[in-house]
Amino acid sequence: MDMNRRQFLGTLAAGTAAVAGCTSKKEEELKDEYTSQIEPPKGKMTYRTNPTTKDKVSILGYGMMRLPYRKGDKEKGEPDEVINQEQVNKLVDYAMAHGVNYYDTSPAYCQGHSEESTGIALSRYKRSDYFVATKLSNFSPETWSREKSIEMYHNSMKYLQVDYIDYYLLHAIGMGGMESLNGRYIDNGILDYLVEERKAGRIRNLGFSYHGDIKVFDYLLSQHDKYHWDFVQIEMNYLDWNFADEMSSSNTDAVYLYGELVKRGIPAVIMEPLLGGRLANLPRFLVEKMKERNAKGSVASWAFRYAGTPEGVLTVLSGMTYMEHLVDNLLTYCPLKPIDKEEDEFLQYVARQIVNMQTVPCTNCKYCMPCPYGVNIPAIFVHYNKCKNEGTLPMDATSADYSRLRRQYLISFDRNIEKLRQPQHCIGCGECMSHCPQGIRIPEQLQKIDKFINELKKGQEIS
Repeated sequence: MDMNRRQFLGTLAAGTAAVAGCTSKKEEELKDEYTSQIEPPKGKMTYRTNPTTKDKVSILGYGMMRLPYRKGDKEKGEPDEVINQEQVNKLVDYAMAHGVNYYDTSPAYCQGHSEESTGIALSRYKRSDYFVATKLSNFSPETWSREKSIEMYHNSMKYLQVDYIDYYLLHAIGMGGMESLNGRYIDNGILDYLVEERKAGRIRNLGFSYHGDIKVFDYLLSQHDKYHWDFVQIEMNYLDWNFADEMSSSNTDAVYLYGELVKRGIPAVIMEPLLGGRLANLPRFLVEKMKERNAKGSVASWAFRYAGTPEGVLTVLSGMTYMEHLVDNLLTYCPLKPIDKEEDEFLQYVARQIVNMQTVPCTNCKYCMPCPYGVNIPAIFVHYNKCKNEGTLPMDATSADYSRLRRQYLISFDRNIEKLRQPQHCIGCGECMSHCPQGIRIPEQLQKIDKFINELKKGQEIS
Protein backbone atom coordinates (compact mmCIF):
# COMPACT_ATOMS: atom_id res chain seq x y z
CA MET A 1 0.00 0.00 0.00
CA ASP A 2 1.48 3.37 -1.03
CA MET A 3 0.04 5.32 1.88
CA ASN A 4 1.05 4.50 5.43
CA ARG A 5 -2.06 3.14 7.18
CA ARG A 6 -1.24 4.78 10.49
CA GLN A 7 -1.04 8.14 8.71
CA PHE A 8 -4.42 7.50 7.08
CA LEU A 9 -6.14 6.40 10.26
CA GLY A 10 -4.80 9.43 12.05
CA THR A 11 -6.54 11.71 9.56
CA LEU A 12 -9.61 9.60 8.87
CA ALA A 13 -11.99 12.01 10.57
CA ALA A 14 -11.07 14.86 8.25
CA GLY A 15 -10.98 12.76 5.11
CA THR A 16 -14.33 11.04 5.51
CA ALA A 17 -16.18 13.87 7.21
CA ALA A 18 -16.09 11.92 10.46
CA VAL A 19 -16.29 14.18 13.48
CA ALA A 20 -14.18 13.58 16.55
CA GLY A 21 -16.18 13.30 19.74
CA CYS A 22 -19.52 12.36 18.19
CA THR A 23 -19.07 8.62 18.25
CA SER A 24 -15.79 6.80 18.67
CA LYS A 25 -17.23 3.31 18.16
CA LYS A 26 -18.51 4.08 14.66
CA GLU A 27 -15.15 5.56 13.67
CA GLU A 28 -13.37 2.46 14.92
CA GLU A 29 -15.70 0.32 12.82
CA LEU A 30 -14.97 2.48 9.79
CA LYS A 31 -11.24 2.12 10.37
CA ASP A 32 -11.69 -1.65 10.57
CA GLU A 33 -13.25 -1.63 7.10
CA TYR A 34 -10.10 -0.08 5.68
CA THR A 35 -7.51 -2.00 7.69
CA SER A 36 -9.06 -5.29 6.55
CA GLN A 37 -8.72 -4.38 2.87
CA ILE A 38 -7.10 -6.78 0.46
CA GLU A 39 -5.16 -5.84 -2.65
CA PRO A 40 -7.55 -5.25 -5.57
CA PRO A 41 -6.85 -7.35 -8.67
CA LYS A 42 -5.29 -5.83 -11.78
CA GLY A 43 -6.81 -6.32 -15.21
CA LYS A 44 -10.36 -6.73 -13.84
CA MET A 45 -11.75 -3.19 -14.18
CA THR A 46 -15.24 -2.94 -15.69
CA TYR A 47 -15.39 -0.65 -18.74
CA ARG A 48 -18.22 1.03 -20.62
CA THR A 49 -18.07 2.08 -24.27
CA ASN A 50 -18.88 5.62 -25.32
CA PRO A 51 -21.28 5.23 -28.29
CA THR A 52 -19.94 8.35 -30.03
CA THR A 53 -16.16 8.04 -29.79
CA LYS A 54 -15.99 4.33 -28.88
CA ASP A 55 -13.82 5.23 -25.87
CA LYS A 56 -13.50 2.36 -23.41
CA VAL A 57 -14.02 4.23 -20.15
CA SER A 58 -13.41 2.77 -16.71
CA ILE A 59 -16.62 2.56 -14.68
CA LEU A 60 -14.66 4.21 -11.84
CA GLY A 61 -13.76 7.80 -12.65
CA TYR A 62 -11.34 9.79 -10.50
CA GLY A 63 -12.87 13.04 -9.26
CA MET A 64 -10.02 15.49 -8.64
CA MET A 65 -12.10 17.71 -6.37
CA ARG A 66 -10.96 16.56 -2.93
CA LEU A 67 -7.20 16.17 -3.31
CA PRO A 68 -4.87 15.55 -0.34
CA TYR A 69 -3.15 18.55 1.20
CA ARG A 70 0.03 19.12 3.18
CA LYS A 71 1.32 21.97 5.32
CA GLY A 72 2.78 24.78 3.28
CA ASP A 73 6.47 25.66 3.48
CA LYS A 74 6.55 29.22 4.79
CA GLU A 75 10.20 29.64 3.82
CA LYS A 76 9.19 29.03 0.20
CA GLY A 77 6.33 31.47 0.48
CA GLU A 78 3.67 28.78 0.33
CA PRO A 79 0.21 29.26 1.91
CA ASP A 80 -0.74 27.38 5.08
CA GLU A 81 -1.94 24.37 3.07
CA VAL A 82 -1.02 23.23 -0.44
CA ILE A 83 -1.92 20.21 -2.54
CA ASN A 84 0.31 17.26 -1.70
CA GLN A 85 1.50 16.61 -5.26
CA GLU A 86 3.62 13.63 -4.27
CA GLN A 87 0.56 11.94 -2.80
CA VAL A 88 -1.59 12.89 -5.80
CA ASN A 89 0.98 11.26 -8.08
CA LYS A 90 0.93 8.08 -6.00
CA LEU A 91 -2.87 7.93 -6.08
CA VAL A 92 -2.96 8.45 -9.84
CA ASP A 93 -0.23 5.83 -10.35
CA TYR A 94 -2.18 3.28 -8.34
CA ALA A 95 -5.41 4.13 -10.15
CA MET A 96 -3.78 3.86 -13.57
CA ALA A 97 -2.19 0.52 -12.66
CA HIS A 98 -5.64 -0.83 -11.84
CA GLY A 99 -7.36 0.41 -14.97
CA VAL A 100 -8.80 3.82 -14.03
CA ASN A 101 -8.56 6.01 -17.12
CA TYR A 102 -11.10 8.85 -16.56
CA TYR A 103 -10.01 11.91 -14.56
CA ASP A 104 -12.45 14.76 -13.84
CA THR A 105 -11.37 18.23 -12.74
CA SER A 106 -12.39 21.90 -12.99
CA PRO A 107 -10.88 25.38 -12.75
CA ALA A 108 -13.02 25.80 -9.61
CA TYR A 109 -11.69 22.82 -7.66
CA CYS A 110 -9.12 23.02 -4.84
CA GLN A 111 -9.05 26.83 -4.81
CA GLY A 112 -8.23 26.80 -8.50
CA HIS A 113 -5.27 24.40 -8.31
CA SER A 114 -6.86 21.05 -9.24
CA GLU A 115 -6.25 21.29 -12.99
CA GLU A 116 -2.58 22.06 -12.53
CA SER A 117 -2.13 19.20 -10.06
CA THR A 118 -4.05 16.82 -12.33
CA GLY A 119 -1.92 17.88 -15.29
CA ILE A 120 1.30 17.22 -13.41
CA ALA A 121 0.16 13.74 -12.41
CA LEU A 122 -1.22 12.70 -15.81
CA SER A 123 1.51 14.23 -17.97
CA ARG A 124 3.80 11.41 -16.83
CA TYR A 125 1.72 9.01 -18.97
CA LYS A 126 1.10 8.67 -22.69
CA ARG A 127 -1.73 10.95 -23.75
CA SER A 128 -3.64 7.99 -25.18
CA ASP A 129 -3.63 6.21 -21.79
CA TYR A 130 -6.18 8.48 -20.12
CA PHE A 131 -9.27 10.60 -20.67
CA VAL A 132 -9.38 13.99 -18.97
CA ALA A 133 -12.58 15.90 -18.27
CA THR A 134 -12.77 19.52 -17.22
CA LYS A 135 -15.32 22.30 -17.26
CA LEU A 136 -16.07 25.87 -18.23
CA SER A 137 -16.60 27.03 -14.64
CA ASN A 138 -17.48 30.65 -15.45
CA PHE A 139 -19.76 31.11 -12.45
CA SER A 140 -18.91 34.75 -11.76
CA PRO A 141 -20.51 37.34 -14.07
CA GLU A 142 -16.99 38.76 -14.41
CA THR A 143 -16.12 35.68 -16.48
CA TRP A 144 -19.26 35.66 -18.65
CA SER A 145 -17.71 37.65 -21.46
CA ARG A 146 -16.65 35.77 -24.56
CA GLU A 147 -13.01 36.76 -24.00
CA LYS A 148 -12.86 35.65 -20.35
CA SER A 149 -14.64 32.36 -21.04
CA ILE A 150 -12.31 31.53 -23.94
CA GLU A 151 -9.36 32.45 -21.74
CA MET A 152 -10.58 30.00 -19.07
CA TYR A 153 -10.96 27.27 -21.71
CA HIS A 154 -7.41 27.76 -23.01
CA ASN A 155 -6.00 27.98 -19.48
CA SER A 156 -7.48 24.55 -18.77
CA MET A 157 -5.43 23.05 -21.60
CA LYS A 158 -2.33 24.86 -20.37
CA TYR A 159 -2.69 23.66 -16.78
CA LEU A 160 -3.60 20.11 -17.87
CA GLN A 161 -0.65 20.08 -20.29
CA VAL A 162 -2.79 18.84 -23.19
CA ASP A 163 -3.68 20.10 -26.67
CA TYR A 164 -7.17 18.60 -26.61
CA ILE A 165 -9.74 17.80 -23.93
CA ASP A 166 -11.53 14.45 -24.00
CA TYR A 167 -14.67 15.47 -22.09
CA TYR A 168 -15.58 19.15 -21.75
CA LEU A 169 -18.58 20.34 -19.75
CA LEU A 170 -20.68 23.41 -19.26
CA HIS A 171 -20.36 23.46 -15.48
CA ALA A 172 -23.38 23.20 -13.17
CA ILE A 173 -26.07 24.39 -15.54
CA GLY A 174 -29.36 24.96 -13.75
CA MET A 175 -27.83 27.04 -10.97
CA GLY A 176 -29.23 30.51 -11.60
CA GLY A 177 -31.86 29.24 -14.02
CA MET A 178 -32.20 30.22 -17.67
CA GLU A 179 -30.81 33.69 -17.00
CA SER A 180 -27.49 32.20 -15.91
CA LEU A 181 -27.42 29.73 -18.81
CA ASN A 182 -27.99 32.53 -21.32
CA GLY A 183 -25.42 34.79 -19.71
CA ARG A 184 -22.72 32.15 -19.35
CA TYR A 185 -23.06 30.21 -22.58
CA ILE A 186 -25.68 31.44 -25.07
CA ASP A 187 -25.67 35.24 -25.38
CA ASN A 188 -21.86 35.39 -25.53
CA GLY A 189 -21.71 32.74 -28.25
CA ILE A 190 -19.52 30.45 -26.15
CA LEU A 191 -21.62 27.32 -26.67
CA ASP A 192 -21.42 27.78 -30.44
CA TYR A 193 -17.67 28.34 -30.04
CA LEU A 194 -17.28 25.07 -28.12
CA VAL A 195 -19.24 23.21 -30.80
CA GLU A 196 -16.72 24.50 -33.35
CA GLU A 197 -13.86 23.43 -31.08
CA ARG A 198 -15.34 19.94 -31.07
CA LYS A 199 -15.43 19.95 -34.86
CA ALA A 200 -11.76 20.97 -34.84
CA GLY A 201 -10.89 18.05 -32.54
CA ARG A 202 -9.74 20.12 -29.58
CA ILE A 203 -12.79 18.87 -27.69
CA ARG A 204 -13.60 15.21 -28.26
CA ASN A 205 -16.86 15.05 -26.26
CA LEU A 206 -19.06 18.00 -25.28
CA GLY A 207 -21.59 17.84 -22.46
CA PHE A 208 -22.83 19.56 -19.33
CA SER A 209 -23.21 18.92 -15.62
CA TYR A 210 -26.58 19.64 -14.06
CA HIS A 211 -27.65 21.11 -10.72
CA GLY A 212 -30.77 23.05 -9.91
CA ASP A 213 -33.51 24.32 -12.21
CA ILE A 214 -35.01 21.41 -14.18
CA LYS A 215 -36.21 23.82 -16.87
CA VAL A 216 -32.60 24.36 -17.92
CA PHE A 217 -31.93 20.61 -18.08
CA ASP A 218 -35.04 20.06 -20.18
CA TYR A 219 -34.21 22.99 -22.47
CA LEU A 220 -30.69 21.76 -23.26
CA LEU A 221 -31.96 18.26 -23.95
CA SER A 222 -34.60 19.72 -26.25
CA GLN A 223 -31.67 21.17 -28.21
CA HIS A 224 -29.95 17.79 -28.59
CA ASP A 225 -30.50 17.72 -32.36
CA LYS A 226 -28.64 21.02 -32.57
CA TYR A 227 -25.80 20.46 -30.11
CA HIS A 228 -25.50 16.64 -30.15
CA TRP A 229 -24.58 16.21 -26.50
CA ASP A 230 -21.99 13.45 -26.16
CA PHE A 231 -22.61 12.95 -22.43
CA VAL A 232 -24.31 14.59 -19.45
CA GLN A 233 -23.17 14.57 -15.83
CA ILE A 234 -25.92 14.12 -13.24
CA GLU A 235 -26.17 13.49 -9.51
CA MET A 236 -27.34 9.92 -8.97
CA ASN A 237 -27.34 7.59 -5.99
CA TYR A 238 -29.88 5.38 -4.25
CA LEU A 239 -31.15 8.31 -2.18
CA ASP A 240 -31.54 10.75 -5.08
CA TRP A 241 -33.12 8.14 -7.36
CA ASN A 242 -36.60 8.67 -5.90
CA PHE A 243 -36.13 11.12 -3.03
CA ALA A 244 -34.06 14.06 -4.33
CA ASP A 245 -37.06 16.39 -4.37
CA GLU A 246 -37.93 15.41 -0.79
CA MET A 247 -34.41 16.20 0.38
CA SER A 248 -34.22 19.51 -1.49
CA SER A 249 -36.87 21.60 -3.20
CA SER A 250 -34.44 22.55 -6.00
CA ASN A 251 -33.31 19.01 -6.94
CA THR A 252 -34.92 16.53 -9.32
CA ASP A 253 -35.21 12.79 -8.83
CA ALA A 254 -32.46 10.93 -10.68
CA VAL A 255 -34.99 8.48 -12.12
CA TYR A 256 -36.21 11.36 -14.30
CA LEU A 257 -32.77 12.73 -15.20
CA TYR A 258 -31.37 9.34 -16.14
CA GLY A 259 -34.55 8.38 -18.00
CA GLU A 260 -34.40 11.50 -20.18
CA LEU A 261 -30.80 10.70 -21.13
CA VAL A 262 -31.62 7.08 -21.96
CA LYS A 263 -34.44 8.22 -24.26
CA ARG A 264 -31.90 10.12 -26.33
CA GLY A 265 -29.06 7.63 -26.10
CA ILE A 266 -26.87 10.09 -24.17
CA PRO A 267 -24.35 8.44 -21.78
CA ALA A 268 -24.56 9.52 -18.14
CA VAL A 269 -21.55 10.44 -16.02
CA ILE A 270 -22.45 10.08 -12.35
CA MET A 271 -21.41 12.52 -9.65
CA GLU A 272 -22.10 12.38 -5.90
CA PRO A 273 -22.59 8.59 -5.68
CA LEU A 274 -21.94 8.97 -1.92
CA LEU A 275 -23.61 12.37 -1.50
CA GLY A 276 -20.40 13.91 -0.20
CA GLY A 277 -19.75 10.94 2.09
CA ARG A 278 -23.22 10.83 3.66
CA LEU A 279 -23.94 7.37 2.22
CA ALA A 280 -20.73 6.05 3.76
CA ASN A 281 -21.69 7.33 7.22
CA LEU A 282 -25.08 5.76 7.82
CA PRO A 283 -26.91 5.20 11.11
CA ARG A 284 -25.73 2.12 12.92
CA PHE A 285 -28.93 0.12 12.43
CA LEU A 286 -28.67 0.53 8.65
CA VAL A 287 -25.00 -0.43 8.66
CA GLU A 288 -25.87 -3.59 10.56
CA LYS A 289 -28.51 -4.48 7.96
CA MET A 290 -25.96 -4.01 5.18
CA LYS A 291 -23.44 -6.19 6.99
CA GLU A 292 -26.06 -8.91 7.37
CA ARG A 293 -26.32 -9.04 3.57
CA ASN A 294 -22.62 -8.61 2.80
CA ALA A 295 -20.25 -8.86 5.73
CA LYS A 296 -17.13 -8.16 3.66
CA GLY A 297 -18.39 -5.25 1.56
CA SER A 298 -17.98 -1.70 2.83
CA VAL A 299 -20.93 0.62 3.42
CA ALA A 300 -19.70 2.79 0.54
CA SER A 301 -19.56 -0.17 -1.85
CA TRP A 302 -23.35 -0.43 -1.82
CA ALA A 303 -23.66 3.11 -3.16
CA PHE A 304 -20.97 2.62 -5.79
CA ARG A 305 -22.47 -0.64 -7.03
CA TYR A 306 -25.86 1.07 -7.28
CA ALA A 307 -24.49 4.04 -9.25
CA GLY A 308 -22.59 1.81 -11.67
CA THR A 309 -25.34 -0.73 -12.36
CA PRO A 310 -27.47 1.07 -15.03
CA GLU A 311 -26.16 0.30 -18.52
CA GLY A 312 -26.45 3.93 -19.62
CA VAL A 313 -23.82 4.99 -17.08
CA LEU A 314 -20.44 5.69 -18.65
CA THR A 315 -18.46 6.27 -15.46
CA VAL A 316 -19.01 6.98 -11.76
CA LEU A 317 -16.92 9.77 -10.25
CA SER A 318 -15.40 9.50 -6.81
CA GLY A 319 -13.29 12.07 -5.01
CA MET A 320 -10.72 9.74 -3.43
CA THR A 321 -8.57 11.72 -1.02
CA TYR A 322 -6.77 8.73 0.50
CA MET A 323 -5.38 5.49 -0.81
CA GLU A 324 -7.85 3.52 1.28
CA HIS A 325 -10.76 5.21 -0.51
CA LEU A 326 -9.26 4.30 -3.87
CA VAL A 327 -8.60 0.70 -2.88
CA ASP A 328 -12.15 0.24 -1.59
CA ASN A 329 -13.63 1.54 -4.84
CA LEU A 330 -11.31 -0.63 -6.93
CA LEU A 331 -12.47 -3.67 -4.97
CA THR A 332 -16.04 -2.68 -5.91
CA TYR A 333 -15.38 -2.11 -9.61
CA CYS A 334 -12.75 -4.75 -10.43
CA PRO A 335 -15.13 -6.09 -11.62
CA LEU A 336 -18.51 -4.53 -10.88
CA LYS A 337 -21.18 -6.83 -9.48
CA PRO A 338 -24.46 -5.14 -10.49
CA ILE A 339 -27.19 -4.55 -7.91
CA ASP A 340 -29.94 -7.17 -8.24
CA LYS A 341 -33.68 -6.63 -7.73
CA GLU A 342 -33.73 -7.64 -4.05
CA GLU A 343 -30.73 -5.39 -3.28
CA ASP A 344 -32.39 -2.51 -5.11
CA GLU A 345 -35.51 -2.87 -2.96
CA PHE A 346 -33.33 -2.95 0.14
CA LEU A 347 -31.51 0.26 -0.86
CA GLN A 348 -34.81 2.04 -1.45
CA TYR A 349 -35.75 1.04 2.11
CA VAL A 350 -32.43 2.51 3.31
CA ALA A 351 -33.14 5.70 1.36
CA ARG A 352 -36.55 6.11 2.99
CA GLN A 353 -35.00 5.74 6.45
CA ILE A 354 -32.47 8.47 5.62
CA VAL A 355 -35.22 10.80 4.40
CA ASN A 356 -37.12 10.26 7.64
CA MET A 357 -34.10 11.40 9.66
CA GLN A 358 -34.38 14.93 8.20
CA THR A 359 -30.69 15.75 8.05
CA VAL A 360 -29.33 18.78 6.17
CA PRO A 361 -28.87 17.70 2.51
CA CYS A 362 -25.26 18.97 2.34
CA THR A 363 -22.74 17.03 0.22
CA ASN A 364 -19.70 18.94 1.52
CA CYS A 365 -18.94 20.17 -2.03
CA LYS A 366 -17.82 23.54 -0.58
CA TYR A 367 -19.32 25.54 -3.47
CA CYS A 368 -20.77 27.85 -0.78
CA MET A 369 -17.27 28.75 0.39
CA PRO A 370 -15.65 31.04 1.20
CA CYS A 371 -18.30 32.72 3.31
CA PRO A 372 -17.66 36.51 3.37
CA TYR A 373 -18.10 36.40 7.15
CA GLY A 374 -15.89 33.39 7.72
CA VAL A 375 -18.57 30.84 8.62
CA ASN A 376 -17.45 27.26 7.94
CA ILE A 377 -20.79 26.24 6.43
CA PRO A 378 -20.04 22.66 5.28
CA ALA A 379 -18.19 21.71 8.47
CA ILE A 380 -21.16 22.82 10.58
CA PHE A 381 -23.61 20.77 8.52
CA VAL A 382 -21.33 17.71 8.37
CA HIS A 383 -20.93 17.73 12.16
CA TYR A 384 -24.67 18.07 12.75
CA ASN A 385 -25.58 15.34 10.22
CA LYS A 386 -23.07 12.86 11.55
CA CYS A 387 -24.23 13.24 15.12
CA LYS A 388 -27.86 12.99 14.07
CA ASN A 389 -27.16 9.86 12.01
CA GLU A 390 -25.40 8.27 14.97
CA GLY A 391 -28.19 9.10 17.39
CA THR A 392 -25.88 11.23 19.55
CA LEU A 393 -27.78 14.53 19.33
CA PRO A 394 -28.91 15.46 22.85
CA MET A 395 -32.60 15.95 22.08
CA ASP A 396 -34.40 14.64 25.17
CA ALA A 397 -33.53 16.35 28.47
CA THR A 398 -35.29 13.56 30.37
CA SER A 399 -33.01 10.90 28.93
CA ALA A 400 -30.40 9.34 31.22
CA ASP A 401 -27.77 10.06 28.54
CA TYR A 402 -28.74 13.69 28.01
CA SER A 403 -26.01 15.31 30.14
CA ARG A 404 -23.29 13.15 28.61
CA LEU A 405 -24.49 13.69 25.03
CA ARG A 406 -24.96 17.41 25.61
CA ARG A 407 -21.42 17.84 26.88
CA GLN A 408 -20.04 15.57 24.14
CA TYR A 409 -21.78 17.50 21.36
CA LEU A 410 -20.67 20.93 22.59
CA ILE A 411 -17.06 19.84 23.06
CA SER A 412 -16.86 18.11 19.69
CA PHE A 413 -18.47 21.11 17.98
CA ASP A 414 -15.85 23.50 19.39
CA ARG A 415 -13.05 21.09 18.46
CA ASN A 416 -14.19 20.79 14.86
CA ILE A 417 -15.31 24.36 14.11
CA GLU A 418 -13.28 27.36 15.23
CA LYS A 419 -15.16 29.92 17.33
CA LEU A 420 -14.95 32.61 14.66
CA ARG A 421 -16.34 30.20 12.04
CA GLN A 422 -19.40 29.01 13.95
CA PRO A 423 -23.03 29.68 12.88
CA GLN A 424 -23.66 32.68 15.14
CA HIS A 425 -21.51 34.74 12.76
CA CYS A 426 -23.94 34.23 9.86
CA ILE A 427 -25.73 37.53 9.12
CA GLY A 428 -28.17 35.96 6.65
CA CYS A 429 -26.79 37.72 3.56
CA GLY A 430 -27.72 34.68 1.44
CA GLU A 431 -24.70 34.94 -0.86
CA CYS A 432 -24.01 31.24 -0.31
CA MET A 433 -27.45 30.09 -1.45
CA SER A 434 -26.93 30.89 -5.14
CA HIS A 435 -23.90 28.59 -5.19
CA CYS A 436 -25.50 25.60 -3.44
CA PRO A 437 -26.23 22.71 -5.87
CA GLN A 438 -28.64 21.20 -3.32
CA GLY A 439 -30.70 24.37 -2.96
CA ILE A 440 -30.26 24.43 0.81
CA ARG A 441 -31.63 27.48 2.62
CA ILE A 442 -28.26 27.86 4.25
CA PRO A 443 -28.85 30.89 6.56
CA GLU A 444 -32.06 29.30 7.83
CA GLN A 445 -30.30 26.00 8.60
CA LEU A 446 -27.40 27.80 10.28
CA GLN A 447 -29.83 29.74 12.45
CA LYS A 448 -31.55 26.51 13.51
CA ILE A 449 -28.25 24.90 14.48
CA ASP A 450 -27.13 28.06 16.30
CA LYS A 451 -30.40 28.09 18.26
CA PHE A 452 -29.95 24.40 19.05
CA ILE A 453 -26.43 25.03 20.38
CA ASN A 454 -27.53 28.01 22.47
CA GLU A 455 -30.29 25.93 24.05
CA LEU A 456 -27.75 23.24 24.86
CA LYS A 457 -25.46 25.78 26.48
CA LYS A 458 -28.36 26.99 28.62
CA GLY A 459 -29.22 23.42 29.55
CA GLN A 460 -32.69 23.80 28.10
CA GLU A 461 -34.68 20.94 26.63
CA ILE A 462 -34.52 20.83 22.83
CA SER A 463 -37.92 20.96 21.21
